[in-house]
Amino acid sequence: MSIEEIIIDKVRILPPDKQQEALDFVEFLLAKIQKQELSVQEIKSGVSALTLAQQYIGCVEAASDLSTNKINLIFQSILLPKN
Repeated sequence: MSIEEIIIDKVRILPPDKQQEALDFVEFLLAKIQKQELSVQEIKSGVSALTLAQQYIGCVEAASDLSTNKINLIFQSILLPKN
């Protein structure tokens, strides 16, 4: 019996809500594979680091001047006493 047949047999036993969870998980795995393949293609095609990093811009909360005044923020956090 192949893995595919075993999976199908086991999924058939599950109640409908658990079958939906199994389907959601399979779709998640497929999306993950597609994302990895796209990343590899982008790297092979010579895409710049900035282009690859753009998807992460703004995803982290930080001080508004963190990107433009990084050195000053680091020194302030080290040298200035915390209140």
